[in-house]
Amino acid sequence: MIPTDGRHARRRSPWPLAVGAGALAVLLVAGIMTYASMRSAPDDGPTTFVGGEVASAAPTEPVPELEPPPVVDDWPRWGVTHTQYSADNEGPEVQDQARGILGRVPMLQNQHIMGWGANNPEPRPGQYNFIDLNRRLKFMAASRAIPVITLCCAPDWMKGGQAGRTDWSKNHTVAVKPEHFDDYAKLAARVAKQYPTVEYYMVWNEFKGFWNSSTNRWDAEGYTELYNKVYDALKKVNPKIKVGGPYVPIESTKAQRPSELQGPYGSVDQRALDAIEYWIEHKKGADFIVVDGASMTTDADNVPDDFAATAKFSAISTWLRQKSGNLPVWWAEWYVEPDDSGWSEDKRVAVQATALMEFARSGVTTALYWNPQARGGKQCAGCLWRPGTGEEMPMAGLLSGFTKWFPANARLEQVESSDPRVRVLAQERQLVMVNTAETAVTATVDGKQVTLKPYEVQWSGRGT
Repeated sequence: MIPTDGRHARRRSPWPLAVGAGALAVLLVAGIMTYASMRSAPDDGPTTFVGGEVASAAPTEPVPELEPPPVVDDWPRWGVTHTQYSADNEGPEVQDQARGILGRVPMLQNQHIMGWGANNPEPRPGQYNFIDLNRRLKFMAASRAIPVITLCCAPDWMKGGQAGRTDWSKNHTVAVKPEHFDDYAKLAARVAKQYPTVEYYMVWNEFKGFWNSSTNRWDAEGYTELYNKVYDALKKVNPKIKVGGPYVPIESTKAQRPSELQGPYGSVDQRALDAIEYWIEHKKGADFIVVDGASMTTDADNVPDDFAATAKFSAISTWLRQKSGNLPVWWAEWYVEPDDSGWSEDKRVAVQATALMEFARSGVTTALYWNPQARGGKQCAGCLWRPGTGEEMPMAGLLSGFTKWFPANARLEQVESSDPRVRVLAQERQLVMVNTAETAVTATVDGKQVTLKPYEVQWSGRGT
């Protein structure tokens, strides 16, 4: 059976938000179908499209003028992915506050070309609609982003559906058909020409639609063929563009399974590792290798516990570098919290801080936080700002701190804690501590006695 369809039981929607864009704007999504099944169609079976909504014909508008990305001393390493709702869908006050939160320390910002806040970019062959992408990319530029684009998903007519219509229930469950791989590569090139300030592209998302139920494995061959065509098309637009794949989801189980990667965190699904190795061997080229995953297992949540489970990220990252010939490792998404966990915001941030420590220690080049923003006025656990008000939430400070003090080439220093419940990550001028206990802990860290409240994350300067 397909392993959760390449999703880690995450509560996230890929559908676009209907938002006005001035006098010329049209309502983008009038009503999205409720669908019962999230399974991918196997390669050897039919794909049924119910027609969905009529795709919007976008008014002609000029290519947006975007401020170039800021010049940074070191690759920031950390960043965010915009999802269905983001600050550009809010009022001016929230937008201003969000720009300040994201831009105070320039970080990476990522946007998909279809879904997750963006409408169908090519509803008919040769007919483009970049209204939503233009708006998102403008916001990203205004908040001092180093922009990244994820090339997913694809118009219906490339997947066996009807030109001029968009069935959103199939957006993230159906892959591009092989006879349209060239068309998708052309779309990727058109996006690259639309946004010349963007130099980083991830190809597809979580192998969506590339699961073969008849063989019970990922269709790495089909994905790699698509990837290679997109890679060539992007490099033809601009050889400086950086392209990465395969963006496969890596899952694990507590139960022991045959796998190259096993540890206290469980057994990593060998089928994902096989798909990655096929892509490594048969890709045309790559500037980085990208995956995603969760600390949770598919059968027992986090093992051996919520904090120790994050060691899985280091193990996978080390394996990726070894297998790929030391390509830069990107995590397009990562998740640490089981569904219905009941965690407090303090514990949520503490476990996330531990995951970020694992990424830094294992030499991960890029880690993008999937920002679960919601509509204004709704509860938003783990968000960067409070919907509707723009008030900063704790995860924003954690990302900003890691972006400032632990960029990609930060030289880490070994600092011990007298109590193993307090975890530490340090560089020459700054360290960050995390109390992994639900009670206050007093410990000696870097020669100083410190007391941390339950699940507290605390920063401390070092030397001069």
